[in-house]
Formats: sequence, structure tokens, C-alpha cells
Amino acid sequence: MVEPLDCAIIGGGPGGLTAAIYLARFRRSSVVVDAAASRARWIPESHNCPGFPTGVSGRDYLARLKLQARACDARFESGEVTAIHRDGELFRLAGIDGISARKVILATGCEDVMPSVAGLADAIDCGAIRLCPVCDGFEAINHDIAVYGPLAQAADHALFIRTFSRRVVLVPTDDHDDPRARSRLRDAGVAITAVGRGMRFDGSRCSFLLDDRRRAFDVVYSMLGTRQNAGLATALGAATDDEGALLVDHDLLTSVPGLYAIGDVVSALNQIAVATGHAAIAATHVHNALPPNRA
Repeated sequence: MVEPLDCAIIGGGPGGLTAAIYLARFRRSSVVVDAAASRARWIPESHNCPGFPTGVSGRDYLARLKLQARACDARFESGEVTAIHRDGELFRLAGIDGISARKVILATGCEDVMPSVAGLADAIDCGAIRLCPVCDGFEAINHDIAVYGPLAQAADHALFIRTFSRRVVLVPTDDHDDPRARSRLRDAGVAITAVGRGMRFDGSRCSFLLDDRRRAFDVVYSMLGTRQNAGLATALGAATDDEGALLVDHDLLTSVPGLYAIGDVVSALNQIAVATGHAAIAATHVHNALPPNRA
């Protein structure tokens, strides 16, 4: 029988890789199961990631973290965990042969609901479409900005983005009548257009058909929502908030004993710095919760 690991980390994004670094340096046996689907891979260049004053791409940042983890002899497995089963005090991972662990750190993140537009990857790469105003609103200062999404959900994002430009409009995906949202947007100087249809990317800017006229914008913030990758945890009975994000305590433990969750899958601010902080807390708690490993 294969000896169970101290911890299995599911997800190879910034949180999962940071947890791997910590656990390897604590001399704990662990594995990162990576499906190569981290949300960070979409980042063309981040300028709000601490320690990178000239910016860093998401893929480069992930590569750096993985290199650091490997330098500490962290173990990696490529693939997708299809289920987690409890076997007494152990967790067994389905979809990955022969892996069981005393603890699990879930770092599966969330997925952005993407707009339907030809050339999506290129539009994100050049900054015509952006997904996180917290990350890169500074780079959109004084640009002509559209916030695209359902009126009720996109209104708060549009008000936040108003921090960076006076030229912000909300392009709704629906004709929902929300008088309070409309009033708040009007007071902030944010116009609401007709329902946006026929989104196009011309190689540098995105445009919408608004009524019978096409209008282009320097930046479109796509605020269509996210899908939480929390199914592995909820199948074990883990609690979530109203949006499906996992609820955790101050040690990043879910409501399932021994199961931790970090990063974008958790009910918290979706930021790299938050995910890596979560990882440090969770990995340290895992180490202290396990029997001592003496030199």
C-alpha cells in the first residue's frame, strides 16, 4: 500500500503553488495536482503584483512559482481530480491513481464567464477586454471604458471603475429596470446605453451595436460573472455563500474537517496577493495540525 501524503493540493495557480512551496519547505510530503487551467494564465501583464515593478505576465508568474516549488522538491501531477472520497481520516483523489492524503488544500479557483466575441484571447492580450478593475484599473486611467454585464450586477463594477475615468458607460446585457442602480449610476456620471449586441473586436478595440449604431471603446470590462470551481468540496458537504464560493474559517478550513480552500474558490477578494496569503496561512496550519516531523 502506498503511504498517504501529508497533503494534496488541488490546483496549480498562484495559491496552490505557494502552498506547495510552504509545505515543501516544512518538509511535508505533498503533491500539486494541476489541470493547467489557472485563471492567472489569462493575465497579459500585471502591474499590481507585489515585487514586479515592471509587470509580469500570468504565465511567467506561474512558471516562477513552479520553479521555486521544484527547487524545494515539491511534487507535481498533471491531470484533473474528478472527486474526493473520505476513507476514515484520509482523503482519496479520484482521477489520479494512487493518491491519498491526510489533508487537502483546494485551490481550484473560479472561471470567468467570457463574452462571445471572435478573437477573445487576442482582445484580452492587448487589453481591449479586461476582467479585473482591481488588478488593472490604473492602466485604464482616462480611457473610454465600457462595463459590460447584467445591469444589476455590473452597476457596482461601473461605480468602482469610475475611480479611473470620467468616460465610463455601462453596456447592459439585459433591459432589467433597476431604479436604484440607475440613480446611483446617474449621480456618478455613468451613462447606461441600450442593450449591447453584436460585440466585435477589430484588432485593437471592441465595439457594440447599440440600437442601430456601432460604438467602440478603448477598454471593455467584461463583468458577466464567474463560476466557482467548488464542486469537489460541496460534494463532501462543504458550505458556500450565496454565490457558490466556499466559506472558510480564519485558518482557511472549510466546514469539512481536514479540507482547506484558498484563493478564488473562497468567498473573498479575488486577487493573487490574497491567494498567496491564503496559501501561507493554510499550509502553516496543515503543518501544525499534523504529527511532528523531526529531523
